[in-house]
Amino acid sequence: MAGVPQSGVLTEAIVLAGGFGTRLRSVVQELPKPMAPVGERPFLEIVLDELADAGVQRCILAVGYKRESIQEHFGEAYRGMTLAYSIEDEPLGTGGGIRQAADMLEGEACLVLNGDTLFRVDLALLSRRFAERDSLLCVALKVMRDFDRYGTVVLESDGVISGFREKQPMDRGLINGGVYALHKDLFRLKALPPVFSFEKEILEAEVGLRRFHGEPFDAYFIDIGIPEDYARAQEELV
Repeated sequence: MAGVPQSGVLTEAIVLAGGFGTRLRSVVQELPKPMAPVGERPFLEIVLDELADAGVQRCILAVGYKRESIQEHFGEAYRGMTLAYSIEDEPLGTGGGIRQAADMLEGEACLVLNGDTLFRVDLALLSRRFAERDSLLCVALKVMRDFDRYGTVVLESDGVISGFREKQPMDRGLINGGVYALHKDLFRLKALPPVFSFEKEILEAEVGLRRFHGEPFDAYFIDIGIPEDYARAQEELV
């Protein structure tokens, strides 16, 4: 598949950084959610550190709400990575945001991460699995235990995702960790509206019709969108 390395990490990434941070308003005001401070640095720096450490060379930040605070803080480069900005004048949803940013890719494939979630997966391994399977999409799956907050992903022995299950109490399961390796042809599968959910309109609507792959990781995971977890980040990531 064009643009996909046979070894090493994908060299381009998209980070969704346009979150409003509505649930964090009581503790973080006047900032987009990825810029919420953890210690003395914005959470988004921690996410970008993961990409820089893995060897990503170019990152597109999908920004909207209060985007000036992100652009002024990071500018055009961070730790050797070139930064570009995909500006959403109106919220495009996760799907619309990724698709617009994907139009700015120099290659055909990239990593995708959320700017308010840290999932410390092996990005080189995810990239290799994506290439080996000649896939349009490989999802990093988080191994979870004793939970009821998330829906789960059904993964077959050959690594193909066969379905998604609604939230229910689980002793052990796999959840979508919000980290992807994808080819931009994914957005050419069908007509899509300008604003759409990646999870609903791509993952859930096309599973079983397309060969989407998953790769489980038993790695550190935190989503700062919830005040309790944001408080936990202050303890664990500072």
